[in-house]
Amino acid sequence: MIANVYVGSTCKEKETYKEVLNPYTKKVVSKFALCDAHDAKEVLHVAKNAFADTKKSKLSQRLAWLEDVAKKLEQNSEDMAQTITDEVGKPIRFSRVEVQRCIETIKLSISAMMSLHGETFHSDAMPSGKESLSFFKREPVGVVLAITPFNFPLNLVAHKIAPALVAGNAVILKPTSSAPLTAFKFAQLFIQSKYALSDALSVIYSGEGVNEALVTSKIPRVISFTGSVPVGRDIITKAGIKKVALELGGNAATFIDKDANISEAAKKCALGAFINSGQVCISLQRIYVHEDIYEAFANALKEETLSLKVGSPYEEETFIGPMIDEKALQQAKTWLKSAIDEGARVLCGATCKDLMFEPTIMVDVKEEMNIVCQEVFAPIVSLISVVDFDEAKEKMNNSEFGLQLSVFSNNLLTCKRAIDELEAGGIVINDIPTLRFDIQPYGGIKQSGLGKEGPKYALEEDYTQIKSVVIC
Repeated sequence: MIANVYVGSTCKEKETYKEVLNPYTKKVVSKFALCDAHDAKEVLHVAKNAFADTKKSKLSQRLAWLEDVAKKLEQNSEDMAQTITDEVGKPIRFSRVEVQRCIETIKLSISAMMSLHGETFHSDAMPSGKESLSFFKREPVGVVLAITPFNFPLNLVAHKIAPALVAGNAVILKPTSSAPLTAFKFAQLFIQSKYALSDALSVIYSGEGVNEALVTSKIPRVISFTGSVPVGRDIITKAGIKKVALELGGNAATFIDKDANISEAAKKCALGAFINSGQVCISLQRIYVHEDIYEAFANALKEETLSLKVGSPYEEETFIGPMIDEKALQQAKTWLKSAIDEGARVLCGATCKDLMFEPTIMVDVKEEMNIVCQEVFAPIVSLISVVDFDEAKEKMNNSEFGLQLSVFSNNLLTCKRAIDELEAGGIVINDIPTLRFDIQPYGGIKQSGLGKEGPKYALEEDYTQIKSVVIC
């Protein structure tokens, strides 16, 4: 139940620990070591020294390492799923899905590394050039600092550390304080593997001075962060000259065209708006519906929403469990009350008990309301009637975020225009913007971040660097 600090391959106990409460039962489910700036400097030093060896390691060993971790995780999948549910309250069926996706992310990292290569180029292609043997190769960047959130406490760790390690980097993982044991157990699979590279992975937790020491240090050559916009902005301000990959907030929206399949769209939108209690950066938050089908779609969405089971995350049929903590709940309640005070109306939901927030559909909203223009990160979705795609497009693009957007339409021209004219890192046609495949390039524009996740793309953009070679 205790998540200690890993300094390289050494597990260290600390004197002070902080308890983590299950959001549903309120019982203590884990404890993590409170760290400080001294711990941060120690893991930085260990990682720097480890890279001297990891960069020279054989690819065959690193591939075998990840294959071993994937195999061990598969063997212990139910325990890991239970740990996720214990710490963050995710319904158990979705925790199991996350474990399976994590295994796939590791396997995708193996495949991506196998296909990563350099290229030759013609140095005599221009009159000023001359004939030579010229090529570039890819090398690991050095020390990678990975900072991960609570909502996918296993798979988002895998998206950072699996491609980083298989490329030959040394990694410092700073996981969310809400799920320290999940990260600890996952890190153990790497560190205790018979193929492990010594000291290649360290795990450190939050505490006074930790973030500052890690982010401002010259040792990490890459910082990969998933979390809020304010923290991301702080990191990029303090990081200095190094690669920074940021996966930040979102305000996902979709357009339901008049020719869309209303029943199918409503079913998918209910899932996209309320899965994981809306605590997903691509959670569906705004639904723009063609005025001709607005009432029919609103009724269909309400019916689908009321059919979702809210309750214990340990019950197999539960769709919505608790929110992560009281702070998150209070922010959602505050924004909801503010919207109602300004004239918005509740179509269903808007009640809560403890940390259980009923899935909520809002109508008669205004674009300036926080539940529309900000990232709600709660099970709240807003319905807005529009006259056509042009109006929907203008409102969908009128956001400081640009992570993922979608449309439901059987009109080929509308779909093509959506792909070309909607402003986001990802566009989905005839499904929810909450759709994500771990193999895809994933990341936003505007305030939604920098860089791309997905093992192949993270390897190319973040975890390797090009070295150009000319032999005359």
